[in-house]
Amino acid sequence: MFAQGSLLAQVRPSASASTAYTSTLRTEVTHIIVCNTSGSPAAFSIYHDDDGTTFDQTTALFWSAEIAADTTVSIISDAIGSGITVTRGGSIGVKPSVDRALTFSVYGVTEEVARGNR
Repeated sequence: MFAQGSLLAQVRPSASASTAYTSTLRTEVTHIIVCNTSGSPAAFSIYHDDDGTTFDQTTALFWSAEIAADTTVSIISDAIGSGITVTRGGSIGVKPSVDRALTFSVYGVTEEVARGNR
């Protein structure tokens, strides 16, 4: 039996890099949804810093990826165990190109949830 994933974080940030999720337990991020709720195109960046909150070119997973107006992008791991592993104290960061135009939802499985399903 596989562990059930859950919503880890949901943010609608201003147009600067910010923390979406900081791990307090080892976590596998399995799904990130980016929703453009505005009537204009925008761009987004997503970051993974496994030991802090540096969100720049050195930790970028997606950099200035375009998203059309009123559109949703779904980023899903390909297989069980192939998500983004975030160690304790690590972070997932996000950045929209337009203030509060994008909502980021981060889903995954924490170490405690996974242990309970063995």
